[in-house]
Amino acid sequence: MSQRSRVINLYKTLLHLGKDWPAGHDYFRGKLHNAFFKNRNETNPEKIEQMIKHADYIVKELEALYMLKKYRTMKRRYYND
Repeated sequence: MSQRSRVINLYKTLLHLGKDWPAGHDYFRGKLHNAFFKNRNETNPEKIEQMIKHADYIVKELEALYMLKKYRTMKRRYYND
């Protein structure tokens, strides 16, 4: 898979994950667009690979954050503390 297609796939994944962002989807989409737009002219393959790895880390962190949110909601619904 080429770097371009991986970057596009990451953008779509992050955009989808941003739908549940606490500050709102529009806020998240704006920040995401600015981050990708800022690095649009990067041509160094090593630097691009490093940014792709960082974006993968962000995706995993967001997924973990949302799973924790769901867990806390379920716990609150079924257990009275």
